[in-house]
Amino acid sequence: MDVAANQRPVIVEVAVDSLAGARAAVAAGADRLELCQSLGEGGLTPSPGLLELVARHAGVPVFAMIRPRAGDFLYDADEFATMAADIRAAKAAGAAGIVGGILTADGHLDRDRLRELIELAAPLPFTCHRAFDLCVEPLATLATLRELGAARVLTSGQRRDALTGAATIARCVQAAGDRPIVMAGAGIRDHNAAAIVTATGVREVHLGAARVLPSAMRFRRDGVPMGSTPTGEFELRTTDGAMVARVVAALSGRRA
Repeated sequence: MDVAANQRPVIVEVAVDSLAGARAAVAAGADRLELCQSLGEGGLTPSPGLLELVARHAGVPVFAMIRPRAGDFLYDADEFATMAADIRAAKAAGAAGIVGGILTADGHLDRDRLRELIELAAPLPFTCHRAFDLCVEPLATLATLRELGAARVLTSGQRRDALTGAATIARCVQAAGDRPIVMAGAGIRDHNAAAIVTATGVREVHLGAARVLPSAMRFRRDGVPMGSTPTGEFELRTTDGAMVARVVAALSGRRA
């Protein structure tokens, strides 16, 4: 699908988990931020304090991830209550949009509870995150999101990355029309961003642009782990502003 003639801008959304990451992404040309914590676990709900600071200083819209834990998207009653409370807190902290998703055990959207979350988020736009990629059938799920009033959906085309899933993303773009907006994400880099936009017809892309830096700690006590994540106590995950800038530059021919 060749979209070269379409002069609408390609929106670049960057997932960040710190104020420093937000500043780096915006300085590099990000149009919108998805604010999370624990991006190494796929992104969890940010603290209200972090959200308030990023929303105050970013200068671009900041969408808040609502995900109470890592793992699947099948949530019990307590977790659902936490998500609802977190949406209220995110709105109060200055979020410009809400990002979330909730599934049933058989791989469908949990229609009733997702409707509650979307209604609670209003008037802020609601993005369905990559829980979409774990659903049984993408086009039926897309129709449900339209019915529920979701503003957009983030997807890799139900594959490991957006380039591999480009054919499915393109089908979703065609089926969705103007709503929900289909945003391509997972594996977006400067060397493939333009190809993904051309192949799919998306007008929005999403990336994490992460890199790992060594800690500034001089004294290091080894063998005392603080958790089970791959990044240890003396490595810091941060937003790679240079990567964001390269993606923006790669898409510059498609920006108004």
